[in-house]
Amino acid sequence: MTTKKAILAVSFGTSFEDTRKLTIDAIEADFAAAYPDCRVYRAWTSKMIIRKIAKRDGIQIPTVREAMEQMHADGITDVIVQPTHVINGIENDLMKEDALSYRDKFSSIVFGNPLLTTEEDSDAVIRAIAEEFSFLGEKDALILMGHGTTHYANSIYAALDYKFKDLGYPNIFLGTVEAYPSMESLKRQLRAFAPQRLVLAPFMIVAGDHARNDMAGDDPESWYSQFTAEGYSVDCVLKGLGEYSSIRALLCRHIADAAEQAGK
Repeated sequence: MTTKKAILAVSFGTSFEDTRKLTIDAIEADFAAAYPDCRVYRAWTSKMIIRKIAKRDGIQIPTVREAMEQMHADGITDVIVQPTHVINGIENDLMKEDALSYRDKFSSIVFGNPLLTTEEDSDAVIRAIAEEFSFLGEKDALILMGHGTTHYANSIYAALDYKFKDLGYPNIFLGTVEAYPSMESLKRQLRAFAPQRLVLAPFMIVAGDHARNDMAGDDPESWYSQFTAEGYSVDCVLKGLGEYSSIRALLCRHIADAAEQAGK
């Protein structure tokens, strides 16, 4: 039987076309360039966003199951599933379940790791962030907004926040919208650090709804509004992690690791 390999790039998704082009599209293009012998397919895990785009734009983005069906129909034999998820959380668990329900239709299905899986990943991401924000002054603090989850994998956010400080970046703080570290813990840390200016940036693959509204929005509950109310001068950077070439390169390395495991 002829072997036909494919990479399935699985993202949460976004309804914002401008950030999608700069992040998800760019990641998939890098996958295709790094692995020319593999066809790259797309799947999104947010059914709500898939429905929204279908209704608004008439564009049908496949779910993981639909993408697996399409690859099988196209005669693909071996699949590397590479998520663009930041952590090994709920979305990633469900994605694996969906993909593995097709295990009988393929010679092999292997999974690349989400962005933050190993200590080496954490170190690489910290380097990427520090490089991106190397312009920060001594009296500036960078506040990164992660998503957060009820999944136990959420502990990676607090661990990474600690590691920024441990590696010599006392002015970089990582919080989450929906879990811990929370806005209250960020406020306490910042009072102790006493910066003059804050720079807010999303710690998410895309700079979508959370970045524009929960982080940089005018609503009194947004991070921008809350920190401004605390008396800080606040700037917002609407740039998703997927726009960083070093982050995309790390995801490409995860594909290589998965391919190596499959070959053993």
